[in-house]
Amino acid sequence: METNFFYLGEDLGMGANKLYGSSGGLQMLSQVATNGAQHLMNSTGLRQRQRPMEIKTDQGSAYIGEGAHDYGRPVENLSFDSLIGAQNRSPLLYGSITRYQQQYGPINQPVVMMVGMPLQTMSGEAAKEIANQVRQWLKGFHTWQADGQEQRIEIVEVKLTPQPVGALFDHLLDETGKVIPERASLLKEEVGILSVGFNTLEMLVVRDRAPVERFTAGKTVGVRRLLELLNTQGTYSLGELDIALRAGHLDVSAVLPVWAREVNGEIEKRWGTAMKRFARVIVVGGGALLLKDALTRQFNGKAVLSDEPVQSIARGLYKLLLMKNK
Repeated sequence: METNFFYLGEDLGMGANKLYGSSGGLQMLSQVATNGAQHLMNSTGLRQRQRPMEIKTDQGSAYIGEGAHDYGRPVENLSFDSLIGAQNRSPLLYGSITRYQQQYGPINQPVVMMVGMPLQTMSGEAAKEIANQVRQWLKGFHTWQADGQEQRIEIVEVKLTPQPVGALFDHLLDETGKVIPERASLLKEEVGILSVGFNTLEMLVVRDRAPVERFTAGKTVGVRRLLELLNTQGTYSLGELDIALRAGHLDVSAVLPVWAREVNGEIEKRWGTAMKRFARVIVVGGGALLLKDALTRQFNGKAVLSDEPVQSIARGLYKLLLMKNK
């Protein structure tokens, strides 16, 4: 296996940007705020908070990560054009890579990146153009400042695949990129992959390592839909509600059953009774933690929740890179 490249799995999630490499994984909440607010001096009687990371590029300055929406104008672009380097995506990538290096050490080698894309962006007439734009955005030299410190990285190769593929290979492969022997038979069987992310519910079925297209779909009924059911007046940004949800400070008991029915309804429409024939259903995503009981009932014990449902896609993309470069 080549050793002069740094392999990195990248899950371009709308709720959090996830990275996974040889040292481990990291997620950064997908919150961006333009840096235009004036800052209060230390005020007697008020608790002082550490500001989020500030990313500066030639395009301007932005706060990113948890709490960013408290320090500037929230930028919430949940359309798929945000995945091609729009205002809220480049700062998130740079902030995530900065945090990764702070946690695990500097990345000195050229980077080969496997990127998980939403299913909707990898089908239809615009799929090829979107893929080309993502590669153009990511590939090459990148420079930025993170909290005033100069940062630089080179991405030499960008591979793209649907996000649920990462979940599949996370389940099938070990940390060295080898097939786990007791799961090898799944490569020949029919397996469902269900990803309940912030923005989308994604369904993928693979048989004999090929997708079954009639069972494959993505719907925008992810966790954001749960938050929208709570936020009917638009009082809070989705980012603010997401932080409260992750911290356990948001009471979703009244709307969780409504959202669960919507999600289960979309699964029924796409998979119907055919789901009975699946050998296994791999379930990932932050939303899967909220819907664990409902999904377990729906799949009659065939559902397997990843041990790291939030990081599973990025980790699987990293393992897939290892397998392909052995």
